[in-house]
Amino acid sequence: MTATSMAKGGNLPVAATAVQVELGWSGGVGAPDADASALLLRADGRVRDDGDFVFYNQPQHASGAVRHLGKQRTGGGTTDTVGVDLGALEPEIERVVLGASADGGTFGQLSGLRLRLLDAGTGEELAVFEMEATTETAFIGGELYRRAGRWKFRAVGQGYASGLAGLATDFGITVDEEAGATASTASTVPTPTPAVPSTPPHAGPPIPPRSPAAPAPRLVKGEEQLPLDMRKRLSLRKEQIAVSLRKHGAEGVTARVILVLDASGSMSFLYSKGVVADVVERMAAVAAQLDDDGEMQAWTFASNPARLPDLALGDLPEWLRRHVRVGELTLFRRKKPQKGLLPGQVDMRAVGIQNEEQKVIAEVRAYVREHPAAAPTLVLFFSDGGVYRNKEIEAELRAAVDEPVFWQFVGLGRSDYGVLERFDTLPGRRVDNVGFFAVDDISRVPDAELYDRLLSEFPSWIREARRLNII
Repeated sequence: MTATSMAKGGNLPVAATAVQVELGWSGGVGAPDADASALLLRADGRVRDDGDFVFYNQPQHASGAVRHLGKQRTGGGTTDTVGVDLGALEPEIERVVLGASADGGTFGQLSGLRLRLLDAGTGEELAVFEMEATTETAFIGGELYRRAGRWKFRAVGQGYASGLAGLATDFGITVDEEAGATASTASTVPTPTPAVPSTPPHAGPPIPPRSPAAPAPRLVKGEEQLPLDMRKRLSLRKEQIAVSLRKHGAEGVTARVILVLDASGSMSFLYSKGVVADVVERMAAVAAQLDDDGEMQAWTFASNPARLPDLALGDLPEWLRRHVRVGELTLFRRKKPQKGLLPGQVDMRAVGIQNEEQKVIAEVRAYVREHPAAAPTLVLFFSDGGVYRNKEIEAELRAAVDEPVFWQFVGLGRSDYGVLERFDTLPGRRVDNVGFFAVDDISRVPDAELYDRLLSEFPSWIREARRLNII
């Protein structure tokens, strides 16, 4: 069968269940290298999160449906190939955009630039698209798209002068440019030292005298080691937490507190601005008031989960400096060698950049089972959304219904939280073991309001879990 030679804008049906899209070119002395990539898009033309971008630094999609297969050099030519299993693509994925970027030059410096569509099963060539370029540093060669339940291929041939970052941002990939970097060298995941605000706008006025009727905050070992301004904030916050608990009929309740922090690529702005560090400080007050020893277990996650060292209150400033870190994959540059890690630090490159909440939920569940406690467990789970593993997340949280754990999810911004924001309405559970709320800007939410929302469902879960002998 003769392959179809395609013109720009042309399309054809794709009968194969899996295909390979091969970018090919020739280049002489001084010519740049080129890299193939793919973006998985919803019906609105946007990615769900940065995990829907498949390329040299993230060579396989979490679903396994799209893979960067790598380069081959034969004679004077080079190919770089992306494999797409159309049958394995998730139902909400409507398009797979097939892109490319030039490393160290423009596509106009390459000759014989072409895109070939192959049947992955037989190797048969289905289509060839010869492309022309001048000053472009990124290219959309073609796209696979659903139409009336069937897949088709379109020859696109659209160029970008802003490199891979410019192409990716058009489809919703997060790019936070490094100081002095151009768009073509921007990193989606900078690795700043987290800012620790000295006087957060939500910290409130100086500590007022406590009335005799106010519930007493617990004194926790290590408080005396904290800097004075942090110690003052902690004291006020513990009082506010105690007030919130009393309002909900849970005065004097104790709990083991576990913190889970999203470190996916889209979170990088919140880390670099010190928002996540501030959240951790505010949650340390929850552990100080609820947990007998004031310590808090902690996890970070993106593509994979990683347990962080336990947070003891007296170590809070140093803990923030060492462990409040986002992923260290540099999306729009080649991977750099890992720098030396401080004691206890996680290699964030292994954590990755995409959203796999179900993995960290499973790991926290396993920890609770293996380390039983007299008190129930409160999990404080912070994420900026991009949730798409809905079935897997629901399965984990349904399986956790009979476990002594309440899962409080907090959304940092108005994004796609999937099953998490629907869990309150899901039937078939003995007890509602999940709470969720989202805020536009958590740094502007006063402490009293945040703790009220954070602890609004936990006391009622405790009462019901006790009635059912779960705790």
